[in-house]
Amino acid sequence: MAIYDISVPIREKMPVWPGDPGVKISLAMSMQRGGPVNVSALAMGAHTGTHFDAPHHFIHGRQTVDQLDLDVLVGSCRVFEIRTDDEIDVNHLRGLPLKGVARALFKTVNSKLWAARDDFYEEFVYLTPVAAKFLVQMGVKLVGVDYLSVEGYHAQGAPAHLALLGAGVIILEGLNLADVPPGDYELIALPLKIAGADGAPARAILRTAGP
Repeated sequence: MAIYDISVPIREKMPVWPGDPGVKISLAMSMQRGGPVNVSALAMGAHTGTHFDAPHHFIHGRQTVDQLDLDVLVGSCRVFEIRTDDEIDVNHLRGLPLKGVARALFKTVNSKLWAARDDFYEEFVYLTPVAAKFLVQMGVKLVGVDYLSVEGYHAQGAPAHLALLGAGVIILEGLNLADVPPGDYELIALPLKIAGADGAPARAILRTAGP
């Protein structure tokens, strides 16, 4: 059995969406300063690193992150490698074996960005709204991407998010699939259970049966 950790380490000075809170990690209690234990204090946005978007993120009053269906967050998935430098359009998806796939993760050149730079990169690969609608039509229940948004940075509004979240599709963003070969896996990805939140960081792994 092989296990791939596809989560991005949460650290200070990591890329975050422009306008979102940066990551701050400090010691609230320190043994080196005479405390009985070490206790870390964390400050960050809900959409930091590897994280889930709940429908409430863009559709007020819809499901919050603590209400997401656990049956969708854990189960068989397929990793697709898409070779493009700008957008994933419906033409990239039509030839893919998406029939019967409940959880689709998209590996692109984005995954290399996590090791290559600390600043936010505006020209990351993203899903077009038409591609998002196609995934809904194909019956996909969870979509994972390897940068901080399914949406292009320069998109007007949030049409790709709305197409997915409006149809009840769960979005998993900020994955690192650099070392993951395309193929079939078991996805195990759970967000922090933050009551009423529009999203939450997650630890995500892929597991495949060995010989």
